[in-house]
Amino acid sequence: MNATLHGHWQSLVAAAPDALALIDAPGERRWSRADLAAQVTAFRGKLPAAVARQRVTFALPNGPDWLALFIALLEAGATPVPLDPAEPADAQRVIAETVGAGFAWIDGAPVALNNRPRRRGPVPALIKLTSGSTGRPRALGFTHAQMLADGRQVCAGMGIRPDDLNLAVIPFGHSYGLGNLVVPLLAQGTPCLCADLPLPHALAALVARHRPTVFPTVPALLRVLAAADLPGDAFAPVRTVISAGAPLGPEVAVSFFSKYGRKPHGFYGSSETGGISYDRDGHDTLAGASVGVALPGVTIAAARGGRIRVASAAVRGGSFSPADRAEVDADGRVVLRGRAGRLVKIAGRRLDLGDLETTLRGLAGVDDAFVAPHPDDAEQLAAVVATKLTAGELRALLKSRLAAWKVPRRVVPVVEFPLTARGKPDAAALRKLLLR
Repeated sequence: MNATLHGHWQSLVAAAPDALALIDAPGERRWSRADLAAQVTAFRGKLPAAVARQRVTFALPNGPDWLALFIALLEAGATPVPLDPAEPADAQRVIAETVGAGFAWIDGAPVALNNRPRRRGPVPALIKLTSGSTGRPRALGFTHAQMLADGRQVCAGMGIRPDDLNLAVIPFGHSYGLGNLVVPLLAQGTPCLCADLPLPHALAALVARHRPTVFPTVPALLRVLAAADLPGDAFAPVRTVISAGAPLGPEVAVSFFSKYGRKPHGFYGSSETGGISYDRDGHDTLAGASVGVALPGVTIAAARGGRIRVASAAVRGGSFSPADRAEVDADGRVVLRGRAGRLVKIAGRRLDLGDLETTLRGLAGVDDAFVAPHPDDAEQLAAVVATKLTAGELRALLKSRLAAWKVPRRVVPVVEFPLTARGKPDAAALRKLLLR
């Protein structure tokens, strides 16, 4: 029974039905394990037998309905495929067809899609959708064993305990949310506080009222919180602040720590591997030196092209090389060097765009940078930079550090990067900004 996610959950319900499972902040309701189990039963009643061995897409916000439907689908032998809750119904149908779903959960009910035949062979526990910067969904199937391994590795490496309370702001359906929120709840009973809107004063009020102890978040939200008009003890109940999903600049990390006395801990992972490394004491995150060392159970080795190869029980196929250029130093720390495969020719000379972005991020006053060939002249460069500096100031700083041909001809300063629903820089939106 306990070989599956729902088997672990059912054992937790049987052992302590009155224990807290989640707090639904929008509804101000505390849900026990028994309450959530009853909601699972209600959703099971809406699922036809035909969902077994089928992929089923759904798009719900974080909360009891997301968890209840997810568990109900697992119990029914279906493969859940979580979507972005902001997706309209028509877009949900298109994605469902693209990933080969047999059903789509729309407007509170399952909708059959073209009578798809049931799949043969092993059925994945769930499907993660990853699109990178292309916007085209790619389906990654994971087994129960892989998801449980990722949850164990994350909890062991970060010290997440059953008696903690996770502040659930990141989406449940993202790889980060699955590993840090959903699996810890189902596998070891760590409850979640489901926030509505991640607005600074609203989050501070939730923290004061419910006192969460672990806060998995993204750099964009940390930047907003660091600049917010909040008291220094606003996050005093939170023991651990985790940052993942995009690079966290040391200036943002230091600003957050200086204001609230809580060090953000850098966390690195990918959809294909789950969690990879974690900065346990937060020192390297403040210095911008690394994203920590391998999580327990994770092995990292050097691979071709300046990349690393990650192996663990959580990884599809046993091992995988993420797209980032990275290295492991003598102390076992993972140091990111930008995305791999971004070599371009400018004026007949090869340039790694990731290296130039790293240089930009190293400038005082720069939070993030995106570099691409100039949209009107492939022999020139263009950059979007998250900063309060002007384009002229940035170009002057770069001219003092780089050869003239490496200095972007067009520089577009922005207050902060546009982000995808998963909290990552939106490359498509960034390229549009370069068209100015």
